[in-house]
Amino acid sequence: MSDVQRLPAEQMFKNEIDALIAAEKDPIPTGWKMSPKSVLKYICGGKVGNTEIIPKYIGNKRLVEICIATLVTDRALLLIGEPGTAKSWLSEHLTAAINGDSTKVVQGTAGTTEEHIRYSWNYAMLIAKGPCPEAMVKSPIYRSMESGSIARVEEISRCASEVQDALISILSEKRISVPELGIEVPAQKGFSIIATANTRDKGVNDMSAALKRRFNIVVLPAPSSIKSEMEIVQTRVNQLASGLDLYAKCPDNDTIEQVVTIFRELRNGATLDGKQKIKTTSGVLSTAEAISLLTNSMALAGSFGSGEIEAKDLAAALQGAIVKDEDTDSICWKEYIENVMKKRGSAWLPLYHACKELN
Repeated sequence: MSDVQRLPAEQMFKNEIDALIAAEKDPIPTGWKMSPKSVLKYICGGKVGNTEIIPKYIGNKRLVEICIATLVTDRALLLIGEPGTAKSWLSEHLTAAINGDSTKVVQGTAGTTEEHIRYSWNYAMLIAKGPCPEAMVKSPIYRSMESGSIARVEEISRCASEVQDALISILSEKRISVPELGIEVPAQKGFSIIATANTRDKGVNDMSAALKRRFNIVVLPAPSSIKSEMEIVQTRVNQLASGLDLYAKCPDNDTIEQVVTIFRELRNGATLDGKQKIKTTSGVLSTAEAISLLTNSMALAGSFGSGEIEAKDLAAALQGAIVKDEDTDSICWKEYIENVMKKRGSAWLPLYHACKELN
């Protein structure tokens, strides 16, 4: 086991990527490591020879096909969705399969500047030698253009408008101008950008129509059924647990079903059967949060419990995940415990008592 806390996708799933490349029979686009069909198999799962390919994205296969087909063209790809709908996860695995390198990333924040998109300078070397190639600090996008690979821009709507505008010329002209050196760097074949945007943050720095026109937009929905959401949660919890020292057993199906049921009901404002209305909380309660909650419950059970997730471990993690705003969420959560959880029968009673005790 590696001592690195989190390996990039291309290292974590190296055996799968190598097996797909070795078995390749279809045409490979310029700059790619494998064909679009193999990329699809890597993302959605399957088998190649004796190697089992684990699904990385569980959802609408057609959406993944659209994403891959977009990257074959000269269009950039924009993944939009609610928090926790696997936008970053999908973008990482797409670049890992296509280029074997998912690390050319610009993380969009309020502090992201145009230099993060284009290039900056090593000022000590700049003073000593003046403008020269050695003094230049190339952005991930610059390096992607040089190598003909894919760069990722995470949370693009959190970047300021002038930072977003720097992408317009890059995506239109497919080149970066460096006036200080009197050169223009053209993008090599295979260059593209995968950006992600959070629909909850849409109003932070909404993308201009000009920038949106330069992307093919794919909306990633929340899991459509409880079964598919449970499958995603179980797969990811097992993967995370294998790389962490949690000293606890992975949650069983019943535990996962309870967490996913609570999240879906509080997210949708009604019980799964549609018979009872429920107050919604201020948090998103996404699939990603359900995964985090169960990993945290495993840590509690392994460090301070029996090694198996019990109701008290789950209740503590639920409290932290659901009650983000003490004034409003606390009331919603208490009402849910008394009006929904309490009436669910003997299988839910241990969790009901543990949640009630914490509240």
